[in-house]
Amino acid sequence: MTSPHSVRRRSAALPAPARPGDDTGPDGAEQWQAEVRRDDGALDELAEEWDGLAARCASATPFQSAAWQASWWRAYGRPGRLRVVLVRRGGLLVAAAALVRGRTGVLTGLGGALIDFTDVLLDDEHAAEAAARLAAALPVRRPWQALELREVRPGSAAHQLYALWPGRRHQLLDSLCQSLPAIPMEQIYERLPGRTAQRRRAKQRKLEAAGVRAERVEPAAVGAAVAELLRLHALQWEGRGVTPEHTSERFRAHLTESTAGLARRGQAVLYRYQLDGEPVAVDLMLLGRRFAGLYLYGAHPRLRERLDVAGLLFATGLAEAVAAGVPEINLLRGEEPYKERWRPNREHNHRLLFGPRRGAVLLSLRLAAVRSRVALARRLRGPVRRLRERLAR
Repeated sequence: MTSPHSVRRRSAALPAPARPGDDTGPDGAEQWQAEVRRDDGALDELAEEWDGLAARCASATPFQSAAWQASWWRAYGRPGRLRVVLVRRGGLLVAAAALVRGRTGVLTGLGGALIDFTDVLLDDEHAAEAAARLAAALPVRRPWQALELREVRPGSAAHQLYALWPGRRHQLLDSLCQSLPAIPMEQIYERLPGRTAQRRRAKQRKLEAAGVRAERVEPAAVGAAVAELLRLHALQWEGRGVTPEHTSERFRAHLTESTAGLARRGQAVLYRYQLDGEPVAVDLMLLGRRFAGLYLYGAHPRLRERLDVAGLLFATGLAEAVAAGVPEINLLRGEEPYKERWRPNREHNHRLLFGPRRGAVLLSLRLAAVRSRVALARRLRGPVRRLRERLAR
């Protein structure tokens, strides 16, 4: 008997209107096809195709890689709720979206609170047509259905999907992300006010004099390095409100598996730091086509007492970004004080809501709930920020 969670919807040619230059030849080479896969093993089975498409999508980040998406689904997914929407042109995958269906019927991107950038994948060569076909294939047609994509970066492929969406839609601001150009450290200092630059240089000289040694972790040693990172992360936040999920077994499993997969593809780099022969810090950086992102780190409290840990990790990350030839080093989500000391560029992600052409009952309710939470968050922003600053001391 076939399991209800292993059902795969059969591929079907989309009933889109014919366009000039889009004729189907005798061998069907130009035929467009779409399918929605609901089987829990879809992401693993599609991994090679998926990463091939990600390589042809300029806006794709490591969070859209097969390694990250499949790992997250294994750790956090619930059987039967995965929806993988695929569009092919002449057999080649040209559009894809990995989604999860919530209890209320709302579809969301994979990643939850752990993801900094959500996106769909579109082949750059066929982006406009692929986005239209993907929009037609998404299972959002009835009044009680909706799609919500959180943390969509400006310029992402999801914005092309949003522009061509045939139903109701709404766009709101989401989390703030901060970034700096990937340029040598001395040029970063030149961006800062005079006294601030002097203090930064003095702290950097102190770091160099202390003899902290940074070692790039080989892909084969990623598992042990991630375990050390999480141990130090919990230790550094002990008594100061560690994020509970960062101490969970499922997060450990997800981070270990996803980082190992990304490291093999050159999309993740771990650094281990030693002082006086002892390991004192580990940090994880993600490498995309457009940025290097500082994702997570752990540092022993005694290192924080002696040195500027944020400056240490930032200097290493900046050097890695410059070497990789990416245009920016991204500090990812959050307004922590240690980020703002560098006078970064500020840019908000977006929250995209999609509903059917008619009805859209669920979309309206979702929008009202989101606006209420945003208004509450604005009122609490000041007190929460002051609390974070006290905890960071």
